[in-house]
Amino acid sequence: MMAIVVAEFPLVQPHLYDAQIPPVVYLSGVLMFVAGLAIVRAHNVWRWRWTLLVTASGWGVLLLGLTRMFAAGRYRSVSAGVSPGFFMVSECVLFLAGLAMTFKAYGPDRSE
Repeated sequence: MMAIVVAEFPLVQPHLYDAQIPPVVYLSGVLMFVAGLAIVRAHNVWRWRWTLLVTASGWGVLLLGLTRMFAAGRYRSVSAGVSPGFFMVSECVLFLAGLAMTFKAYGPDRSE
């Protein structure tokens, strides 16, 4: 998640989404749907711990993928009207969530 967010960040590639066409939006939706479904199937735990972030991100990616698949043209037109600042803030939040999940999953075990 962190690699995708950094690669799509507006300061890294400012014109990445300027010429989106609905088939490309649809294809990215299919990929997001499959990734979200894999996360949800492997990790669907609704306990109030840091692992809830994994489950919530899986469901979020799954729903965003479905939105991109079934409303590719509408998604493209709506996202074209959103300010770049919104995307920068939301991608920073996603990066921090990915950083937190990575640290908790692969970091030192604090229970010892």
